[in-house]
Amino acid sequence: MSAPLLFSPMTIRGVTLKNRIVVPPMHQYSAIKGFPTDWHLMNAGKFAAGGAGLVIVESTKVERRGCGTLGDLGIWDDKFVEPLSRLVKFIKQQDSVAGIQLGHSGRKARAKRPWEGDGPLTRTPDIEDWDEWSPVAPSAIAHSEKWPVPRALERSEVKDLVQAWGNAARRAHEAGFEVLELHGAHGYLVHEFLSERSNQRTDEYGGSQANRMRFITEVTEAVRAHWPEHKPLFVRLSVEDNAGWGPEQSVRLAKILKTKGVDVIDCSSGGITDVAPILGKEIKYSYQVPLSEYVRTNADIMTMAVGLIIHGDQAEDILRAKQADLIAIGREILNNPNWPMDAAHKLGVEGPFRSVPPQFGWWLGTRAKRGFGTQPSTWQSGLKETRVS
Repeated sequence: MSAPLLFSPMTIRGVTLKNRIVVPPMHQYSAIKGFPTDWHLMNAGKFAAGGAGLVIVESTKVERRGCGTLGDLGIWDDKFVEPLSRLVKFIKQQDSVAGIQLGHSGRKARAKRPWEGDGPLTRTPDIEDWDEWSPVAPSAIAHSEKWPVPRALERSEVKDLVQAWGNAARRAHEAGFEVLELHGAHGYLVHEFLSERSNQRTDEYGGSQANRMRFITEVTEAVRAHWPEHKPLFVRLSVEDNAGWGPEQSVRLAKILKTKGVDVIDCSSGGITDVAPILGKEIKYSYQVPLSEYVRTNADIMTMAVGLIIHGDQAEDILRAKQADLIAIGREILNNPNWPMDAAHKLGVEGPFRSVPPQFGWWLGTRAKRGFGTQPSTWQSGLKETRVS
């Protein structure tokens, strides 16, 4: 077998990733009034130090109303630039690329933290701007019966939000991020505009499929106006939301976004309803990879696969089968922040400890030279039945 694709460098525009392993944005709910804390530095830093080629900071909100819950990161003001740049600098110091996702929760805003129960947040005295933090959406349609009805955005507000994304992109650039991802999935604001179920507007942002795609198209244009040409732009889509928006619609949108300067589609699913994002009757290894393959093949655009990708050889097979160009390792890298190092070892990459900081790579390397069965505690070959054929 030739050298693993998983550990081959990849250049997108003017940015080179040392490998194809991406840490996707994962909410931490640990910010203070939108500002990152030491938790964010530790969280992003450990993934960068663990050997990932790209670390994408969690969905960072383009306006205060867009915060999903307590502890969301913000980028709606210039005052957020310097604190975010601290994360960027540390990620870069670990020879990783720093990315950030820009988002807005729309009608799913003002919610409880997930471990505190699924549903709307209860008003408390410590939330000083409760009334200003009101859920908005394309139309006044609740996410489900247990969620409040959001206020429908005025046309002028939609235009303002487009510019808010553009301004957020400028701030992300000023903070030093090298990759930007727009969150268009999981039932949040952009996805709400795309879906017929949540968008029943009668102006140019609703009705036909072309009109429903107008918001994300204009957001992309505004972002590209502020995001340098040499820096990659990703978009996360719920390629299948089990509610009317599916792979064919996603391909049509991806083709349009490619002409607007989008380089990679991050292929996820679900979120527009309370139904779990499951393809078929059960979640299984690589369950969302077919979505990535479909978009990659039919839209002629690079894709990132995500969803129960657990083993290094599983990830390698996805790349070799040309089902994706990048592999996002989410919850599994929470379990093992050194997943890239572990995968390099298992795939037989020469000098697997060279891709991590010498503060621990050197010690692990010297131990490995001793032999006598000193395999890491995480050592296990990938489960062959999970491999993509």
